[in-house]
Amino acid sequence: MQKPLAYRIRPTKIEDIVGQQDLVGPGKIIDRMVKAKMLSSMILYGPPGTGKTSIASAIAGSTKYAFRMLNAATDTKRDLQAVAEEAKMSGTVVLLLDEIHRLDKTKQDFLLPLLESGQIILIGATTENPYINISPAIRSRTEIFQVHPLSSDDIKKAVERALTDKENGLGKLNVKIDHNAMSFLVHSTNGDLRSALNALELSAKSTEPDKDGVIHLTLSDIEACLQKKALSQDKNGDAHYNVVSALQKSIRGSDVNAALHYASRLIESGDLNSLTRRLMVIAYEDIGLANPAAAARTVNAVQAADKLGLPEGRIPLADAIIDLCLSPKSNSGIKAIDNALSDVKSGNYGDIPNHLKDTHFKGAKKLGHVGYKYPHNYPNDWVQQQYLPDKIKDAKYYQPKLNGKYEKALADQYQKINEAEKHHGKE
Repeated sequence: MQKPLAYRIRPTKIEDIVGQQDLVGPGKIIDRMVKAKMLSSMILYGPPGTGKTSIASAIAGSTKYAFRMLNAATDTKRDLQAVAEEAKMSGTVVLLLDEIHRLDKTKQDFLLPLLESGQIILIGATTENPYINISPAIRSRTEIFQVHPLSSDDIKKAVERALTDKENGLGKLNVKIDHNAMSFLVHSTNGDLRSALNALELSAKSTEPDKDGVIHLTLSDIEACLQKKALSQDKNGDAHYNVVSALQKSIRGSDVNAALHYASRLIESGDLNSLTRRLMVIAYEDIGLANPAAAARTVNAVQAADKLGLPEGRIPLADAIIDLCLSPKSNSGIKAIDNALSDVKSGNYGDIPNHLKDTHFKGAKKLGHVGYKYPHNYPNDWVQQQYLPDKIKDAKYYQPKLNGKYEKALADQYQKINEAEKHHGKE
């Protein structure tokens, strides 16, 4: 039986990986490991279809090590023993262990000494947060790297490669795909390359060639194979981003009806992921400190929708959208962190004051790490002391807004602290 397209065109060297250039690009950490042949075991975590298996395959191919794949949930300790025996006979083996968060203690105990000796280079793959769901024993012996959803450009690059690859791809089928169908394919899979390639292959193999032997893929073909409807047939493929943008701007502008309309477009297209992700962004970017409870309710609604799926998931999301629209608004949080980041990115900061530096080691006093005043030892749990570096000691990043009761209370406290600092400075 022929393996799926996504499997067949997996990269065999680092240079062929699409996306994740912060890890595998020239001079980046995994690229350096491969070139130096100083591989360490690692955990790759992120959404499905973002290249975790491709990275493992490319590492093995670039280093010429044997490559084996197992699943922590379904494969047995005996399967691990077979990989270990191969490593003893042939040298290092790169083992991709999928769903590593489901590794039980028996298998873990068997693996640990093999990781220590370097016989097995473990590449764990998981969609779960490894800092929560993977045991400390495994984490301490691995590097942890996060992978991100691929951009539409990354997916388009891989799709075009699949269409022209005559050995492992679809190059022998003479496939021609309409521009709007390609745009929909690369934009609507939410950074999941496997999903895009599966839909492409199904479309190509289920569409009859024309009289000239050309398999002509249209937008309706891709819609049918993705089981999603295009938001509109705009030739530039911008409809998805325009709808998401209109949704956020409608909520920011407190227009309930417009927000529900744009959310409905995403729901009708089957794009639950884009809708839920954007609602969480809106909750903290646009409502923020004016109504933190609304942000928390939105997270709960998103979690409920993810568990329910569509169509029932529309119900908690509708409640959240109405709640966010009619809530007081504040963008003071995002503005504050962006102001602080601007200083850091431009190098506009100095050394941490000595009294704030770590003192949990011998010799701290000799380095001048003294003078810290513990606020809980003072009235109202506050005492005047400098926290920012000298160079930016008077910086004020947070500018409160007064659109909600909660942030008004924060603003009052912020003003009291600022006034106390000013008064202390005059003494």
